Amino acid sequence: MADSSSSLSSYTKIRRGCSMIPERFQLHLSMVGLQFGYAGFHVVSRTALNMGISKIVFPVYRNILALILLLPFAYFMEKKERPPLTWSFIIQFFLLAIVGITANQGFYLLGLDHTSPTFASAIQNSVPAITFLMAALLRIEQVRLDRKDGISKVVGTVFCVAGATVITLYKGPTIYSPSSSSTTITGSTAAAAILRLGDDEGSNSSDRNKNWTLGCLYLIGHCLSWSGWLVLQAPVVKKYPARLSFTSYQCFFGIIQFLAIAAFLERTPQAWLVRTRTELFSVFYAGVVASGIAFAVQIWCIDRGGPVFVAVYQPVQTLLVAILSSFLLQEQFYLGGIIGAVLVIIGLYLVLWGHKLDTIQRSAAEQGGDATASSAAAAAHIKASSITQPLLYHSTV
Repeated sequence: MADSSSSLSSYTKIRRGCSMIPERFQLHLSMVGLQFGYAGFHVVSRTALNMGISKIVFPVYRNILALILLLPFAYFMEKKERPPLTWSFIIQFFLLAIVGITANQGFYLLGLDHTSPTFASAIQNSVPAITFLMAALLRIEQVRLDRKDGISKVVGTVFCVAGATVITLYKGPTIYSPSSSSTTITGSTAAAAILRLGDDEGSNSSDRNKNWTLGCLYLIGHCLSWSGWLVLQAPVVKKYPARLSFTSYQCFFGIIQFLAIAAFLERTPQAWLVRTRTELFSVFYAGVVASGIAFAVQIWCIDRGGPVFVAVYQPVQTLLVAILSSFLLQEQFYLGGIIGAVLVIIGLYLVLWGHKLDTIQRSAAEQGGDATASSAAAAAHIKASSITQPLLYHSTV
């Protein structure tokens, strides 16, 4: 009995200690941890590709793990708010899975195989701008060129497109090469040795088979698929607000679609074997950390800090990927990629600043009515926006 009381007392102290930490600090700490998680995903995925894992088998296993992780929470936590499943919803989930999971993840792996984790992460910074452009063309998002927010969004989109174009068409000279540096890491640490194993096995042959331009085009296809999914899922989420179930259904259909592709492209049973511990770790990391845990952390951060707060941390991921790739994968940096990444990051912040300014102006315009109604309307606008709300689903990469 004394042991039970002691354990309860210890648990209470831990909870009180956590509650004493300011929530804003918890948010920043969570976002930094989230970016480390996503940065690790880029590096781990590249390591798996270097070791020869199938680009079809990898997402199948990843989505199976994500589905196993999400399904219990979706079933028990959303019993009351989950609408009845109809054929209309099934068709919509299936089509969204084609765009948001199959094409999105497939193009990402193809692009990553021909480029590098750093530039894959850099191009992803253009997703908010591409999403805004698609939403504007579909008249979901209004563009006011007579206001600062409208000009900022348009200029930011131009910067992002220009940055992605530079990365694709101009590789440029090597401005940093770890292999020629006197401070090169040669595998003295266990982590570096494990992650470099795949790179050492296949670096010579994979470098000869790389096509930088083709890889960047694949990554642009990945960003277009991702942005298209963000725009298309917005009306579906309004009718089906159970987000965990919504994501679980798409993971399920994504698995079915990848299996159908595998029936034509991966007919050898050996392709489905996970041969090394590094490959097993890569699949586990992608499914559990990058899809499951990251999804839950991001939901909490958006709920507490807002989608714009989450989005501004995206360039931090690019910096972390560059550092990790340099030390663990001996990745080189090229001038064209650095210039393009800077342009994309500037564009990202311009789009987010313009959208935040637009939200503030809309909220101020509604203050002529009842304050409570105005606050609710502003909150509804933020949740319905095609730019802010989709940032919740970053974990579908």
